[in-house]
Amino acid sequence: MGAEVPLPTYEEAPPLILGLQPAALADHVARVDWSLLDQVPGERGGSIPVEIEELEHILREVETHILSLPSERSPIKTIAGGSVANTIRGLSAGFGISCGIIGAYGDDEQGQLFVRNMSFSGVNLSRMRMKKGTTAQCVCLVDASGNRTMRPCLSNAVKVQADELSLEDFKGSKWLVLRYAIFNIEAIQAAIHTAKQEGVRVSLDLASFEMVRRFRLPLIQLLESGNIDLCFANEDEATELLRGEKDVNPEAALEFLANHCKWAVVTLGSKGCIAKHGKEVVQVPAIGEVNAIDATGAGDLFACGFLYGLVKGLSLEDCCKVGSCSGGSVIRALGGEVTPENWQWMYKQMQMEGLPIPNIRN
Repeated sequence: MGAEVPLPTYEEAPPLILGLQPAALADHVARVDWSLLDQVPGERGGSIPVEIEELEHILREVETHILSLPSERSPIKTIAGGSVANTIRGLSAGFGISCGIIGAYGDDEQGQLFVRNMSFSGVNLSRMRMKKGTTAQCVCLVDASGNRTMRPCLSNAVKVQADELSLEDFKGSKWLVLRYAIFNIEAIQAAIHTAKQEGVRVSLDLASFEMVRRFRLPLIQLLESGNIDLCFANEDEATELLRGEKDVNPEAALEFLANHCKWAVVTLGSKGCIAKHGKEVVQVPAIGEVNAIDATGAGDLFACGFLYGLVKGLSLEDCCKVGSCSGGSVIRALGGEVTPENWQWMYKQMQMEGLPIPNIRN
């Protein structure tokens, strides 16, 4: 009788932090002038899905509206994208935390790019599935002030379905990182349910003010389930969350989130952030003088620093400080990936704040 073919197994040490991004994504990031943003449908500064024809049209238009920086070799930067991928890559590359990602990528050029980019940053991809089909893409248009407008193309893109998730995916991990998205709601619910069976804590990012505005009810239900341990919202998302209430401000939103989550954080851009855990409330100013080139990934990288702080057992205030340092590091260059020079900038800020520096070789 022939030898049995062993089933594929995950490597022995499970990642400490897992991200669920059902669809791998390739980001095309470019700095453009105002006139192009006026031509793109939808609100400036937001994120609304487009079809592939619209995405390709925007990419063609970008060529004639480019604002390039002397330091950039190419006017369009294409990297592995997606909020969860940004957070997971940052935790792995900049903080040396063992991380993995669950999702699917297509058998195309964008899929290969996603795999190469995440592998290079040391992310465990054993929970990624390759499927026949296309990988999701997103155009990130950045204006002269560093504000970004996103147009993702997710239709027909391959993704992980809810029924493909198993206990094995989550076994041994401590945290699951999620981003709220109505088109992934079944996979998100399945992931939370399965992760909780394995005793994994759940972190949720509120994604965008449009997502909160248009799909507020399912989000409230998700928060009220009691299964979200940590929630991140920016000021715009926080405002949308409380739309129609008597008090609509970041402090009220923080209170609302903290009623349902162990840790709640509202980021306030250049004004820093506020956070609550139990009865403790902290307000932390932004750290470091930053000339924002591109706000893409600021919230994702803030989350990565905050999670590093939690994993290391830091105080709530210090978690916010690390988040502020890591959030500040990504906006100093184009795209949601931190450059080696900007990781060094972050370590220097952390050192000046008396925060523990990650023990990694960069």
